[in-house]
Amino acid sequence: MLSLNQADLSAKENYNILIGSVIPRPIAFVTTLSETGELNLAPFSFFNIVSYRPAILSISIQRKNGQMKDTARHILRQGEAVIHTVSRDNLSQVNQAAIELPADQSELPYTRMTPTPSSRLKTPGVLEAKIRFETTLYQHIPISDEGGELVADLILLQIVHYHLDEDVYQENHILAKKLEPMSRLAGQDYAQLGAITKLKRP
Repeated sequence: MLSLNQADLSAKENYNILIGSVIPRPIAFVTTLSETGELNLAPFSFFNIVSYRPAILSISIQRKNGQMKDTARHILRQGEAVIHTVSRDNLSQVNQAAIELPADQSELPYTRMTPTPSSRLKTPGVLEAKIRFETTLYQHIPISDEGGELVADLILLQIVHYHLDEDVYQENHILAKKLEPMSRLAGQDYAQLGAITKLKRP
């Protein structure tokens, strides 16, 4: 077995090991509003649950050349975002929204997604997702590297409203097979839900 000192590795080497090891990763498809009111859409796979009471999700948004990504900047300014799950039937459209555009341009025209009003937020969601979480900013944690350069923004978001597809949510449970969640691997690879193993806890 290889034994590697993390500090001896380049940023790229660390990245490759981590995104290839921490798999599968759930994908957050996030909508935010720009300064000019344009709907911003972007997928992120550094995403997970932090707490269920309060109901808090986390997204880590990596910076590019020290610059904050549009989504992070919009969340900090607006104080809200809509997070969507990604399923097999909308993965290709989510991928289209990953296109790099100027900050004042919306990714929406590059997809076939349909904006829909939120119940408690100004920011719209999209209809094609089977689950939407309306969220408000709970905490922002800037992440710095060893040299003090800001490299990422860890954003904690509190859920204030759920939108659940009726086929997916039954008898107070989410049906994973109906949700058909897609997850991120490394590179250009994604994974579908495979065999499910049931085990009783000891």
